Amino acid sequence: MATGTDTDGAVITGIAAGTVVPTGDYESTHTDDAGVLTESNRVPVPGFTVKQAQEAAPTNVTSTPTEDGATVKAG
Repeated sequence: MATGTDTDGAVITGIAAGTVVPTGDYESTHTDDAGVLTESNRVPVPGFTVKQAQEAAPTNVTSTPTEDGATVKAG
């Protein structure tokens, strides 16, 4: 799905992480909200690769001192 505005740009969502999207799989166009002008010519969106999702940061991190360092655990 793609949504957006001229000011904010378009946002494409719903593509799996790591997917390579070739140039031209999506197209960009302008429309006139006032309805005075017709839709612009479409142009291909340059290709991109969807970023891999990032693992969540550890929570409830604790450290217990040892004789030569510490044992660190995350909950």
